[in-house]
Amino acid sequence: MSSTLTSVELGKVPSVKEECAVQMTTELVDPTEDANWDRQVLSHPRANAFHSAAWARVLMTTYGHRPVYVRCTKGDRLVALVPLMEVQSLLRARRGISLPFSDFCDALLFDPSCEEECYLRLGAMAPQRNWRYLELRGTGCVPASATPAVSFYSHQLDLRGGPEAVSGRFRPSVRQALRKVGRTPLTVSIEHSEAAMRTFFPLHVLTRRRHGLPPQSLSFFLNIHREIIAQKMGFVVVVRLEGRPIAAMVFFHWGKTGIYKFGASDKSFQELRPNNLAMSTAIQSLAEAGSETLHFGRSSLSNAGLRRFKLTWGATEEMLHYYRYDIRRGEWGASRDRTEGLHTELFRRLPSMLNRLAGSLIYAHLD
Repeated sequence: MSSTLTSVELGKVPSVKEECAVQMTTELVDPTEDANWDRQVLSHPRANAFHSAAWARVLMTTYGHRPVYVRCTKGDRLVALVPLMEVQSLLRARRGISLPFSDFCDALLFDPSCEEECYLRLGAMAPQRNWRYLELRGTGCVPASATPAVSFYSHQLDLRGGPEAVSGRFRPSVRQALRKVGRTPLTVSIEHSEAAMRTFFPLHVLTRRRHGLPPQSLSFFLNIHREIIAQKMGFVVVVRLEGRPIAAMVFFHWGKTGIYKFGASDKSFQELRPNNLAMSTAIQSLAEAGSETLHFGRSSLSNAGLRRFKLTWGATEEMLHYYRYDIRRGEWGASRDRTEGLHTELFRRLPSMLNRLAGSLIYAHLD
């Protein structure tokens, strides 16, 4: 589906020259049906698995979200690619999110000089689709005057130079922990099977309850396996003690970027450092496969322990901002980090069965 959208004033952004608006064409794309989407995304240096058609299929299949991905061109020249999902449920208003359940998803600008124009096109599209708000998670298509709705820590590890160079960036505490792991009976493997994802899931349920959050549904992870892991766009690292799984992590990799998406473990075995073994194994594998960056995802500003864990691997810390434009009020609004709050104590106390039921009901309305 294609449409040429007229520019509208959004906030206090200066207007764009009419001749530029006429030149730009804006298409609304379903990446799962567009043969060119993945190829064009991979031509951008900041591409990652969240931009892919495979991730779009996970979100569509699990939650029924509608893709309204945006492609901006000028003649034959590609200007920008912006993944967007239209999210709607009985409990919340329709909104545009880039992207739900994605730690970050930068708009991919191929011509930075057109950023303002692309942003205005998104602003024109939002009221036409009757969105309550537009949320952008990361950089690109966001005016300098915009105020972040909520912020997180973001950590990235440089994987260039080979495994030895990468391990040289680890802090002494990590190297010491890995030496300790070498004296334990732990085993570790990188796996791509559905069985591996099913092995991960009970640990995920256990970990989320410990953190006071409901788990994502098993169907969500099975969709991830089918669309991401089975297509060799990711893998599961499983750490076992005498055959018993005690820790597991899920990683995505696409283009030159790896993403640490999920981690889970049995805390009763924490002193054996299984999480360190899982992470170091994944880092080595990604570096050997030619990935240049490992993104550790977002971390809540209040989660000092997770932040410390990521920094010990030699990662570079940056701020990750989400921006939310309220269409009715015509202003950039605030949001909040929903991983913290009074609800966490409730979910810590609920039995695992009820936690799983809550997750299957709640996440269909969240993003």
